[in-house]
Amino acid sequence: MRSTIARRAGLAGTLAVAALAVAALAVAAPAQAASQPGVANIGSAEFTKAGATIEVPPQGHCSIGGPTSATAQPVSKPGIAFGGGTSSCTNTNATTTKSTATGKNFELSALVSAGGPRVRLPSYTVTCEATRTQTSANWTYGGISGIPNPPSPVPAGYVSPIEKADGTVLANAVFNTQNLPGDGSVALTMLRIDFLPASGISGQVTLGQTSCSPTP
Repeated sequence: MRSTIARRAGLAGTLAVAALAVAALAVAAPAQAASQPGVANIGSAEFTKAGATIEVPPQGHCSIGGPTSATAQPVSKPGIAFGGGTSSCTNTNATTTKSTATGKNFELSALVSAGGPRVRLPSYTVTCEATRTQTSANWTYGGISGIPNPPSPVPAGYVSPIEKADGTVLANAVFNTQNLPGDGSVALTMLRIDFLPASGISGQVTLGQTSCSPTP
């Protein structure tokens, strides 16, 4: 699935922001990272279950300030696994930047013991591009299971509840989280999973983060 929020076209998949006209798109986004000149990563996690804290630092992080590319190896910890991936942050002639991260074979099993689903995401990509006058961000994914698919186009901050069989909501999957500070920059998180008290878990997981700012 390709998911886009387009400021001018209104289509699903891309968020385009003119450098001097972004205030109308601003969306309140808790725990959303601030925009940076050009960065991307596959994802990260920090949550506590049964008194044990599981931490996975940002995987495959790249930045136009360096490192400009990264390869993430698969990592598996209790309740979660990232299947690895790659990222690239490039600066072309100091007028255009492109930051991309691609992940694969993500799996979240932490909710299974609480009666919830096993969440799988075989592939996903986030990209942020910037010129002197505009920034644009987009994301795509394929083959998700364990989370109800969002609508198309996907509204900013769309919440898809993750439930057990009796309807109890164990976590919220938040798609398309945006941070638009009003200076033409944009930060995008493709998917954030926020655990709720009914799961017995606290914390969150993020998949696909990128940001960029207009070039000098």
